[in-house]
Amino acid sequence: MIFSDEELQAPVNDSIQKVRPYLLKDGGDIKVLRIQNGRVYVELQGACKGCPSSTNTLKNRIQHQLRMDIHPDIEVIQEG
Repeated sequence: MIFSDEELQAPVNDSIQKVRPYLLKDGGDIKVLRIQNGRVYVELQGACKGCPSSTNTLKNRIQHQLRMDIHPDIEVIQEG
């Protein structure tokens, strides 16, 4: 990855804001816990936490958006 973890913070937050309305519409939300070695660790909240579709949301919506906006190798990992 050509960016430091600190350099990724603002672009990750901007990209997350693009998918946040989708999550809020379904009663959920997302919190970025940390960025480490090009991996974005997040916590899905509200209705998204424990939802059977959360893995699809994480990979197909959130990670896809980050890869389009920032870098194709960025990875999103769910915690919490």
